[in-house]
Amino acid sequence: MVNNFIDANGNKVCFSTKPHPFSSSPNHVLVIVHSPLGWVMTEHKVRGLEFPGGKREKGETIEQAAIREVWEETGAHIDELIYIGQYKVQDKCSHFVKNVYFAKVVSLETKADYMETKGAVIVEQLPETFSKEKYSFIMRDQVIILSLEQVKKLQLV
Repeated sequence: MVNNFIDANGNKVCFSTKPHPFSSSPNHVLVIVHSPLGWVMTEHKVRGLEFPGGKREKGETIEQAAIREVWEETGAHIDELIYIGQYKVQDKCSHFVKNVYFAKVVSLETKADYMETKGAVIVEQLPETFSKEKYSFIMRDQVIILSLEQVKKLQLV
């Protein structure tokens, strides 16, 4: 099943939990990260709190990109990646496809530099909605809600 909606920026979004429905080689990734202390998010310097993610670099697999992005933005070492779903964002001129994964933290290190973020933020319990200004616009659309539903359905937490 594909869920279609309009995101906070007015773009059409299609989300599915099926294996790679929009691209077999996506260039973007989002990782829902959990630790024994709670959910591991990162504080983007401009957007606010969000789960780590980003773009695949040349020569990387999307899974390698996911592991690298979590490390760069939070200092977390994670265990296996579990595929949650994939979504496509379509604006007036172009589109991009992003895989969503779930991972548990093996260890968390303090780093001198977290790239474009301020590092890890542990959130013991996620709010029902992410409407508060402290959360990134990325957290405010249905992708996060649908992904967290899938995490619950798969009994990953």
